[in-house]
Amino acid sequence: MKSSIALAALAATLAAPAVFASPELAQKKNCMACHATDKKLVGPSYKDVAAKYAKDKDAVAKLADKIVKGGSGVWGPVPMPANAQVNADEAKQLAQWVLTVK
Repeated sequence: MKSSIALAALAATLAAPAVFASPELAQKKNCMACHATDKKLVGPSYKDVAAKYAKDKDAVAKLADKIVKGGSGVWGPVPMPANAQVNADEAKQLAQWVLTVK
């Protein structure tokens, strides 16, 4: 019985399409044109973003919103444009990934 439940759970996991945020997704969505993991380009490094929002319990939602809608004033005078290539789920995944960058 236990093995059949475990097997069913494994099958469901494998059947579900999973998109994991990563540097590859950030590259695909043109995020890396302005950001790098460890240095400032046009925008802040992901390492700096992760450090700034490390203790913010609403960080994923805030960052996902900025990814989709853009923003200004947080990191200086250069605004971050909205990214029309990113849907809400991808923005959330990207925000979660950014917060893991060390």
